[in-house]
Amino acid sequence: MSLIVKLGKKGKRIVKKFITPVEKHTVGYTRRIERVKTSKRICAMTFDDGPMGMPASPDRFDGKPLTDVLLDTMKEYGARGSFDVIGDTSANYPDKAGKIGSAAWGGIKFDHYPDIHCDDKGGAEHNDRLIRRILEEGHEITNHSYRHLIFGKKPFVYGAREHLNGLDDAVADLNRLHQLLKTKYDYTMTLSRPPHYVDKMPDGFTSYDAYDAMNYQYMAASFDGAGWLPSTHTDPEQALQAEVQAMIDPIRHALEKDPDFFCGQIIFQKDGYNMAKRTPVAFALGEQLKVLQEYGYQVVSVRELMKESPFADVGRDDPLFEKLVELAKEHAIVFSDNHLRLDDKMTIGELAMLLAPKKEAISRRVAKIRKNKKAGTYDGALSWCQENGILPTSVKAEQFVESLPEAYFEQTNDFTRRGVYAAYKK
Repeated sequence: MSLIVKLGKKGKRIVKKFITPVEKHTVGYTRRIERVKTSKRICAMTFDDGPMGMPASPDRFDGKPLTDVLLDTMKEYGARGSFDVIGDTSANYPDKAGKIGSAAWGGIKFDHYPDIHCDDKGGAEHNDRLIRRILEEGHEITNHSYRHLIFGKKPFVYGAREHLNGLDDAVADLNRLHQLLKTKYDYTMTLSRPPHYVDKMPDGFTSYDAYDAMNYQYMAASFDGAGWLPSTHTDPEQALQAEVQAMIDPIRHALEKDPDFFCGQIIFQKDGYNMAKRTPVAFALGEQLKVLQEYGYQVVSVRELMKESPFADVGRDDPLFEKLVELAKEHAIVFSDNHLRLDDKMTIGELAMLLAPKKEAISRRVAKIRKNKKAGTYDGALSWCQENGILPTSVKAEQFVESLPEAYFEQTNDFTRRGVYAAYKK
């Protein structure tokens, strides 16, 4: 089954490259953070699906919970990470386990962490000590949803899987975990990764809309730590060693080829069992960190990495960097793939996103989707700008320069996105 999953992921990439239309990225408040631009040897590491109160498998740490093993290892190497936690999966029944080695190993209809019928050993609700330790040792906690229910259909791998009904369900689930961390630990999460990276919802919304509502950014990753896929070896010890090497070798080989390869990258890891109910991450993490340390890398949380630069294509060496950072805090200026594309001409829709209040732009677009099941990314912002006489009701993109309100902009002859942001006064 693991081979099928691998082939399926490869096939999906091929289809996306040669058949599926090129994804059109638009400016929005939520952007997918996979990596950031920096020349420093600094990278982030994330751990999904924990905290896990059960031991590593095989257990060679005297019964110590897996999350403790990972935290011990991170502490040994002076590394910090982002723990993408869940709340509690104990309400995800009735259900039964799927075949070991398949994507449904822990449940056919739902996910169960750390394992089916072991829900009380996983998640933030059941692991107060682990949550406190994560925070006390300087790591970040991010929102992987409360019940780990996928946001919409994923037929190829999870055809029998139950999913949420739409935006309101997704926001309620995310907010349940958000409030738990806020109330119990006085901790505010700012990043989230959707379960199994499923973005589209049945009611026309996406994970980006949910994160707009939560004031989150979408935490993705640019490099797979590989600990979640099982080896095809039938001997358990050989399988474990193969899985461990599959986590270490790609990092070593990438750095041998290019010592700067991981600059600004986000590495995906798992705080839990793989599909064969083993935890190679417990045995490989130290070696991964050792190799990165040998090449001079600092391993940090995604929040810390974004302090170095929050953008994929603009770094601290850009003269407009500080202004762009400040603008991005309150305005939609970055594309959904976290690129600024400063050399492109600005469109009227992008200009509207800069000028419209965030609350208005989002609420108007949401209302249109609720009514029509679809809306353009810029419809809410354009509606507000036109209603308030800031932009004309009809204008061609190439004529947008004539629509720049003088109250908002210094005089400029540069109507690239760089020029417009540089001229923006508020």
